[in-house]
Amino acid sequence: MAYQILCMVGGISRNSLNLKLFRALEGNLSERCSLDLFPIQDLPFFSQDLEMDPPAIVGDFKERIEKSQALLFVTPEYNRSIPGVLKNAVDWGSRPAGKNTWARKPAGILGASAGNIGTFGAQQHLRQVLGALGVRVMLQPEIYLNGSKAFGDQGQLIDDYVKGMLQKYAQGYISWIQENMRTSVEAAHRS
Repeated sequence: MAYQILCMVGGISRNSLNLKLFRALEGNLSERCSLDLFPIQDLPFFSQDLEMDPPAIVGDFKERIEKSQALLFVTPEYNRSIPGVLKNAVDWGSRPAGKNTWARKPAGILGASAGNIGTFGAQQHLRQVLGALGVRVMLQPEIYLNGSKAFGDQGQLIDDYVKGMLQKYAQGYISWIQENMRTSVEAAHRS
């Protein structure tokens, strides 16, 4: 069974470390998962003026959240937090009030930066935001990557230690999805 995973990368620059990280992780997940990378940079800025009649891309985004079995967030860190483009996507998925499409979805978070503490602050902040929306965020394993020397000139992962970390992360993530799917089925049978 291939799990349907909606993926969001918060680094939108052409040379994004986080897009490279996503691409490196993708190979570890592709046999067990169907990955849907959504271009969150194309979403308009969230506004309550638009939420009752949103642009078509917002409807597409929310539909893809609903159809997914799990979520994957790959985030850089800006000022100890997540980038605005990622927060914007989270806001669209949670609105309008009473139409939160994130709830009860299992999720993984990882990220890379050029600094030694990786994206620790951003990941913790994103966990807090997603927790408030009922997302079941995987706690272990964690990856806080200084990606400044992990990738080659063509964007390929060249660090063997990081390759091993991503394999371990992928195994943990798939187990997290399976555990949450099993829990959801058991809860449905008890109802």
